[in-house]
Amino acid sequence: MKAVILAAGKGTRMLPLTESMPKVLVPVNGRPFLAYLIDNLRKAGYDELAIVVGYKKEMIIDFLKQNHIKATVITQPSQLGTGHAVRMAIPFVKQDNFVVVGGDNLWSVRDLKAMQNDDEFCYIGVKDVPNPEKYGACIVNGHDLIGIVEKPKQFVSNTVNTGLLKLTADIFPALNGIPKSATGEYYLTDAVTVLAQRHKVRVVKLQDDWLDLGCRQDIPGAESKIGQLM
Repeated sequence: MKAVILAAGKGTRMLPLTESMPKVLVPVNGRPFLAYLIDNLRKAGYDELAIVVGYKKEMIIDFLKQNHIKATVITQPSQLGTGHAVRMAIPFVKQDNFVVVGGDNLWSVRDLKAMQNDDEFCYIGVKDVPNPEKYGACIVNGHDLIGIVEKPKQFVSNTVNTGLLKLTADIFPALNGIPKSATGEYYLTDAVTVLAQRHKVRVVKLQDDWLDLGCRQDIPGAESKIGQLM
């Protein structure tokens, strides 16, 4: 199955580290974080990779060349959100099912393999957490996703979106129908919610832990846990 890595963002919450490098190349235990994600994707059997780049894209391209990593590089010329980034991947994806991952997150090989459902449904990898207000809270009914509420101010659910999704080509017309957010971006989760309302999205609970490298304060925890996911 194809995998699309989203790695175009500026990583403002990781400043000042991201003044000199893209967020996905921030070192964890002396190694760029992106290297761990690509390793696990390969181990899980994703043999066709694409990386959506933008901010300091030349550094990511150099990283791929230096490490002899074969991947399709897709440039997102403007930072218009995750939905726009996925739309940029249409020439790579075509009509195939594919997996989307955030380049600043890491999942176990087992959980990445669990998303390889080659059927007509989309799937979203979720996890129960004690602080759902930091994430997209998922409203779930059994195995079906009902909707996603981004960073809810009131409790919705402690089940959250981990940024791991298996998508079908149905996502593209859904993306075409969503409006820009107040920040001027198109959110992938808005299009996923559209499909969820059509009963086309199922949830997969992660069996293992997952790492979210959101800000500088997350680095020490990532350095202590990353070996458990490899």
